[in-house]
Amino acid sequence: MANKADKWDQNAGGKFYVDQQCIDCDLCRETAPAFFMRNDEGGYTFVQKQPTTEDEIAVCMEALEGCPVEAIGNDGDA
Repeated sequence: MANKADKWDQNAGGKFYVDQQCIDCDLCRETAPAFFMRNDEGGYTFVQKQPTTEDEIAVCMEALEGCPVEAIGNDGDA
């Protein structure tokens, strides 16, 4: 389970975030490329933009549920 105390500083403010457990597998970026972006220097993903519509939230939830190391959280500062 993602830990908001360990989330990357680059995450856009809001409910969704990626924490330091990220293994850079690319699954979330393939699932929801409009919302997840890679930090090339650090080799991890962060939330570049928060979803606003129900469809966008559903895509981000799909990425969260598919994350193999549970590095995506949805309990951040809304």
